[in-house]
Amino acid sequence: MSQIETAFFEIGSLDTLATRDSFIHRLDPRAKLLTTLAFIFCVVSFDKYQFSSLLPLVIFPASQLVVGRLPVNFLWKKLLFLAPFVVLIGIFNPFFDRQILFHIGPFGVSGGWMSFASILLRSALTISAALILIATTSFSGVCLALEKIGAPRVFVLQLLFLYRYLFVLGNEGTRLVRARTLRSFNRQGTGMAVFAQLAGQLLLRTLDRAQRIHLAMRCRAFSGEIHLLRSFNFGRREFLFMICWCSTFLLIRAGNFPQLLGKVLLEFTR
Repeated sequence: MSQIETAFFEIGSLDTLATRDSFIHRLDPRAKLLTTLAFIFCVVSFDKYQFSSLLPLVIFPASQLVVGRLPVNFLWKKLLFLAPFVVLIGIFNPFFDRQILFHIGPFGVSGGWMSFASILLRSALTISAALILIATTSFSGVCLALEKIGAPRVFVLQLLFLYRYLFVLGNEGTRLVRARTLRSFNRQGTGMAVFAQLAGQLLLRTLDRAQRIHLAMRCRAFSGEIHLLRSFNFGRREFLFMICWCSTFLLIRAGNFPQLLGKVLLEFTR
């Protein structure tokens, strides 16, 4: 299997994971979406130098993984794949912010290193929450939740079609790469000129296939309404799910629990 096929298979496996049956999977998509948004807002609201204060928030994605019975390796691979982009964002902070905030033995820790570590942790938390949301809801479920909470239908449909078009693009790209590989000998047909022709052919073929998909949807009376196999209802358990987690986020945001724990341990060891 080529790298393109593998990459798009891993993207599609998020929707496959969403077909599982667990407490998290059975919740209404609106409750999970609003709770995840509250979690992300809580994460980004911390100061750039705060690292230990963010650690208690790990409980949210960790509990979602356990209750939803999701594979940890899958999430870990996605985080590692995105890690270089995150590192590129904050790697220069230690060079510009050299003010020493505290010392660990003889070594001084500058504000740049603290902000860099904070960026890494924030990215891991927010990306994990977003991936777990899709893995327990499906992208169609997230779009349905957006529509139910008042997002414009045009925006929701564009988002849904963009996600589906990625698979059309990947499928056509895989077929073109496979055809070029079968017709290439002694590294012939691998230059930039051939690549430019393949890119043009890929655009034309995906547009043509997207048009056929659109006509097939029209023939099946697609009216813009999103349908899911499962029926959801925002009830008591969804309300309790949101209230409990949002209250937890507020408590973590209001108090520095690692600092309080450190003080308790110091008093206990005296």
